[in-house]
Amino acid sequence: MKAPIVLAVDTQDLDTAQRWIEATQDHVSVYKLGLEFFLTFGHEGVRRIKGVTDSDIFLDLKLHDIPHTVGAAATAVQSLKPRFLTVHASGGRAMISAAVQALPTTDVTAVTILTSLSEEDLFEIGFANNALESAVALAKMSTEAGARAIVCSPLEIAAIRSAVGDEPQIITPGVRPEGSSGGDDQKRTMTPRAAIAAGASYVVIGRPITQAWAQGAQAMTTAARTIAEDILQ
Repeated sequence: MKAPIVLAVDTQDLDTAQRWIEATQDHVSVYKLGLEFFLTFGHEGVRRIKGVTDSDIFLDLKLHDIPHTVGAAATAVQSLKPRFLTVHASGGRAMISAAVQALPTTDVTAVTILTSLSEEDLFEIGFANNALESAVALAKMSTEAGARAIVCSPLEIAAIRSAVGDEPQIITPGVRPEGSSGGDDQKRTMTPRAAIAAGASYVVIGRPITQAWAQGAQAMTTAARTIAEDILQ
């Protein structure tokens, strides 16, 4: 059974990406194709991935520019019909609305505060408030502008869910299964099951599943199944 897992497909080899999906699609609901993937493989790469799975596609481009440019960029990927497309919430209400208008059948997904940022980082950048207050404000503004999904750290899930209600999807990176090691860019983390219990709709997982590929496809399948079962139990 598929779990509310978004698998981050972070590889520079398209054949490997396809094999990862074949190894995990019984347990993964959404595949996240990021900026590196899209710049390397483009539309054809996304179409190839869509051709081997019935799971949804999360196009994680984090668009951030003036409204006209973001609207045009969103229109440029319309033919790919992604389930989710990310924009930076900090781009503002008009920018988010432009993406929403360009992609009426896609869940435009507003990224609040990157999980790689610490509180110190935020104040250095110039945010007036801490991560929690800033993320909640950005989420409220984004959903009012038409975004149907929000990306936030696990530590902001409960407050954002309370602020935006039950309808918007909340997608959270920064989750690690029990016993997994750190060593990545995430600063504010939680276990997948705890994140779902807090109100997340989906959890983004990468290395805890993809690093198993070094031991072969079956090992990767097992890693995905183990995490999925833990979330669903």
